[in-house]
Amino acid sequence: MSEQAEADYAVIEIRGDVDRPADEVWAVVGGFFDLDKWLGVPCIAHSGDGGIGSVRRIGDAVVEPMIAATQYSYSYAQTEGPMAPFCYHGTVACEGRGEARTMIVYTLVYDQSSMDAGKRASERARIEARFGGAVEAMKRAVLI
Repeated sequence: MSEQAEADYAVIEIRGDVDRPADEVWAVVGGFFDLDKWLGVPCIAHSGDGGIGSVRRIGDAVVEPMIAATQYSYSYAQTEGPMAPFCYHGTVACEGRGEARTMIVYTLVYDQSSMDAGKRASERARIEARFGGAVEAMKRAVLI
């Protein structure tokens, strides 16, 4: 029997306010297959109708099934791609802040137990930059 390291999950939460109602924001950023519209990456529907159990393909290397959803959120896992070995999951959510303001929240979770300290730091910085840019792209798309 092999020894396995205990999981050590990193959590990264990126937030961005936008001066629009939640339903308006979600209409722009909430489509599971719509990453190409606001992030500028190729995203195709591999299977499903955009609800729980749907699977998207991002570029040539990433496969992500939707594993949960609410009125203004969805969560996905990466089953193929660079973060799949680290049990990577993400959640995109919109939280209403009154009638005309919304907080976009992008939460990322992955197991960093197999990474050394340098890799942990570089991976966190890479993810924070990438998804910080994603939240900013969402905000711009909503305000157009």
